Amino acid sequence: MIKTKPKYINREISWLRFNERVLQECEDENVPLIERLRFLGIFSNNLDEFFKVRYATVKRIFEAGKSGKSVLGGEKAKDLLEEITKFVIEQQRKSVEILKNIENELEAQDVYLLNETELSEKQGEFAKKYFIQKVSPQLMTIILNDLAEFPMLKDTAAYLAVKMVLKSDDRTKSTYEKKEKRYALIEIPKGIDRFVVLPKEGNKNYVIILDDIIRYCMDSVFPMFDYKSISSHMIKITRDAELDIDNDLSKSFIEKIYSSVEHRKISDPVRFVYDKNIETDTLDFLKEKMGIEDADSVIPGGRYHNKRDYMGFPSLGREDLMYDKIAPLPVKGLSLEGSLLEQIAEKDFLQYTPYHTFSYILKFLREAALDPKVKAIKITVYRLANDSQVAACLSNAVKNGKQVTLQIELRARFDEQANIRYAEELQAEGVKLIFGVPGLKVHSKICMIDREENGVMKRYGFISTGNFNESTARIYTDYTLFTAKEPILKELNKVFDFFETTYKINKYKHLIVSPHYTKSFFIKLIDKEILNAKAGKEAFIKIKMNSFTSYKMIDKLYEASNAGVKIQLIVRGICCLIPGVEGMSENIEAISIVDKFLEHPRMFIFCNAGDTRVFISSADFMTRNLENRVEVGCPIYDEDVREELIDTFEISWNDNVKARVFNEEQDNAYRINNKPKLRSQFATYDYYLDKLGSDIPTTE
Repeated sequence: MIKTKPKYINREISWLRFNERVLQECEDENVPLIERLRFLGIFSNNLDEFFKVRYATVKRIFEAGKSGKSVLGGEKAKDLLEEITKFVIEQQRKSVEILKNIENELEAQDVYLLNETELSEKQGEFAKKYFIQKVSPQLMTIILNDLAEFPMLKDTAAYLAVKMVLKSDDRTKSTYEKKEKRYALIEIPKGIDRFVVLPKEGNKNYVIILDDIIRYCMDSVFPMFDYKSISSHMIKITRDAELDIDNDLSKSFIEKIYSSVEHRKISDPVRFVYDKNIETDTLDFLKEKMGIEDADSVIPGGRYHNKRDYMGFPSLGREDLMYDKIAPLPVKGLSLEGSLLEQIAEKDFLQYTPYHTFSYILKFLREAALDPKVKAIKITVYRLANDSQVAACLSNAVKNGKQVTLQIELRARFDEQANIRYAEELQAEGVKLIFGVPGLKVHSKICMIDREENGVMKRYGFISTGNFNESTARIYTDYTLFTAKEPILKELNKVFDFFETTYKINKYKHLIVSPHYTKSFFIKLIDKEILNAKAGKEAFIKIKMNSFTSYKMIDKLYEASNAGVKIQLIVRGICCLIPGVEGMSENIEAISIVDKFLEHPRMFIFCNAGDTRVFISSADFMTRNLENRVEVGCPIYDEDVREELIDTFEISWNDNVKARVFNEEQDNAYRINNKPKLRSQFATYDYYLDKLGSDIPTTE
């Protein structure tokens, strides 16, 4: 019996393959050493979120007694849980090996990561002083043996599991002390930097991890026990992070979200990670007390967990071991001096962060807040910076008498508490809050202002592929279109109306709005390419996005491929489509780019029989974006902006340094060809530098 080839890659496995590409950055010798450590932190942080959300979802399906084959790409939940665990164990093993190699290379650069056994006398004195002054006051330590109930461990917090073997002298010891073994947990404090820089010696830099300072000072932690030996090994758990929102009609939406976020602290564990060198009796003690079940992912790891902290590894003043900093550029023809609104009234402009400065969005909002002619500001918010200038601009606008309407998504994953805080603060300032549409997340990134000009209300706005977050704008690549085109902005106003009148479904001639139109709109465009290909006309589709999981859209692209449409996909993360398969997808090529910046934009280019159509959007081709969220896509009518978007797509597509090829083997092979080396993120910056010519004013 011939086994049928699969049509799709399982979503969870594809995500793990994406995180493997992040791990590849840790190995790449072209990446500076400290940056490689930081990529290790990103890999670990990604894995934490994967277990909180995706693994937790599969576990829920399994525990409900369902196979889940219909929603898991044909795999049974039980089999998938086992496959994920096996996959992650191998990735963890590899990450430990990579870390050791990086540490060896750092030593060749006079950067030494020491553990508690390697400290000199002078360094030991520093460690003890540091422990007494900064660590000890924040240390949470729990003796486990006599507790009737095991303490509730915090989600992804790191703990040292301590075993003390006591000295036994029955005549002098109390009954309490006769117990041969004592077990304890020490929570690694979060309020202290995980990496402690020791005094420099000549050209040599020394760093010790906070865990090892605690290990070095164990005598100070447990002076009351007379032990003959003591050992400590790190453990951590990851809890289910899905929000279970109750239906209590007496609670406000903010209260419901807050309650659900608080419940995460006691939700079911979905992963237990431990130091593979932990003693068997200690591990057995912990598993028994914690009630670790078969469905939980039990993963042996290295000596240190929470490697996400490596994202904050100290620079040590070694700029030679980090990426060169780039100065974000101005947008050609759009001056930050004078009025942005007057310039946008003349033509559309494209901001592409981090190559361009994020200051244009802030300048737009600040100008709107102060301009006496501006009457109203409407904006959607999904994620904001910790100390958000965007929020400050909205607050300032209210103080200047503007009517400000803010749609803030309280269910933005892992940003719920921050968004609740901003919602309450801005509401207190007088901002009108909208909490979206029942059953739908609002993921669109849009802003619009009303400005009275010569007795007539004129609109200005911007539509983006990314969040209005000045912090992530330094590392996420995203497009933002500034426009004063009335047909687009009139429909943007309809989107805001939909937030307040959710039963009314508007019609759109220009914008592409989920959940009602995005899927059908793009299917029509694909169908047109299919017809053109069958008629012998040139037909192509070029798409750049974060993730591609919708089977309906995959099948539609397979249909287009079989009709002869040439398809190029750039997908950073999950890609369930399998390109290059004869009879199914031989006309589809797909790559992923993982590099210095996180590729985040969504862009769509259709040949349209030579009259090329270009769109940007907040939506990926995922079921949630197409059917369960409010998303906004926008056509590009300005010729300069359209050309710019096509150019930047081509630069990315021609990457042969950081591009990995999607294929049946899912091996994350780098694209190799005989063309001159092109690293797309560096080439994109050079593209915008060339656009400016000699006119490069200083920004930020």
